[in-house]
Amino acid sequence: MNIYVGNLNYNLKEDELQQLFGQYGEVTSVKIITDKFTGRAKGFGFVEMEDDEAAEKAIQELDGTEVTGRNIKVNKARPPQER
Repeated sequence: MNIYVGNLNYNLKEDELQQLFGQYGEVTSVKIITDKFTGRAKGFGFVEMEDDEAAEKAIQELDGTEVTGRNIKVNKARPPQER
């Protein structure tokens, strides 16, 4: 399951996000989205988890929790929309 994680601290690293979600199950990938010109994090990212049940539990328990001073938003990612 692909999970959207928003309102991230701009200094949060992908390995820290992987550790956070890894408490709930195996994380297959983590990607924090960065600005292509500055390289600075945009404050959101995506976590991929193999087990849907573990992913649902992570979403329920992590949504709204404080991570490095910010309350993160966690939910199931939606497919990208065409422009």
